[in-house]
Amino acid sequence: MLDDFVLQTLMPVTHDLGGFMVHRTLPSRERTMVGPFLFFDQMGPAHLPQGDGIDVRPHPHINLSTVTYLFDGAIDHRDSLGTRQRIEPGAVNLMTAGHGIVHSERSPGDERAHGPTLSGIQTWLALPDDREEIDPAFEHVAAGALPVIEAHGARARVIMGQLWGAAAPTTTYAGTVYADIALSPGASIPIDAAADERGVYLADGEATLEGVPLEPMRLYVLRPGIAATLRSASGGRAMLCGGDAFASPRHVWWNFVSSSRDRIREAKRAWMAGDFPRVPGDEHEWIPIPEVPKTVSYP
Repeated sequence: MLDDFVLQTLMPVTHDLGGFMVHRTLPSRERTMVGPFLFFDQMGPAHLPQGDGIDVRPHPHINLSTVTYLFDGAIDHRDSLGTRQRIEPGAVNLMTAGHGIVHSERSPGDERAHGPTLSGIQTWLALPDDREEIDPAFEHVAAGALPVIEAHGARARVIMGQLWGAAAPTTTYAGTVYADIALSPGASIPIDAAADERGVYLADGEATLEGVPLEPMRLYVLRPGIAATLRSASGGRAMLCGGDAFASPRHVWWNFVSSSRDRIREAKRAWMAGDFPRVPGDEHEWIPIPEVPKTVSYP
C-alpha cells in the first residue's frame, strides 16, 4: 500500500500565468516544507505563439534561494547584482536572496522569434536561521558540470547534494538532495533513506514506487527511514527533492520567505517604498505587491 512508504500526497494548485500553466505543490495547506524546499512549481509544458514569450517583471525575494531547472526552452535571468544569464535545459540557476534581491525572468529574443517552448521546475529553498540575511549571490552551473548516473535504464542528473555516490558542485546552505530522473521503459532506480525528508514528484509519463502507481504532478512525501524503488514500465520523468528537516518553521507571503513574520512585513514595506535595488537593464517595470498573494504558507 502507498501509505506504507508515503507520509503525505500533496496535490497541485494550478495557476494560469498567461499562455502557460504552473502547477504548485509547495507550499500547501498540508505542508510547507520538505527538507529546505518550500516552493515547488512545474512550469508548462507550453508552446507560446510566435513573437510571444514569458515576461516575469522584476520582483523581490528575501531569506531564500531560488533554483530554476529547465526541461525545454530557455529563460533570460537578470538580477539586481548585475547578473545576466541564459538558462537552458539541464543547467541550474541558483539565486540566493539573503537580505534582499530583485530579478526578472523573460524569454530570450531568439526564442520569441519562432514561438518559445517552456517546461521545467522552479523551486525555492529556505536558508538556515543563521544565514537568512547573508549577502545576495548568483550561481550558474552548466549541465555538463552536473554528475549524471546511468544504470538499469535510468539516467539521473544530480542537481544538488550527494546521491548515488555522486556530488553536485552546486552550492548548498543546508543538507539538500535534488535530482532529475529520466526513466526509460523498464527502468528502475533506488530512492535511499539517507535524507531526513524526501519527496518524489512525477513530472511526466508513468512510474511506480514499490509497485504502486504514481499520479503526475503530485508530490509524494516519503516516510523517514524508508528505502524504496522507483520503476517505470513505459517511461517517465521524476524529480527527487529533500534534505535536512528544519527545526524552526518558515513563513511564506508572496515572494518573501522568513523565519520571522516581522521580517516579511518589513520586506513588504521596503518594496512598496522602492527601497529594494533595481535590476540593471530592466529598471522600468516591476510587479506590485498583491492584495491577495497566490503563494502563502499556513503556519
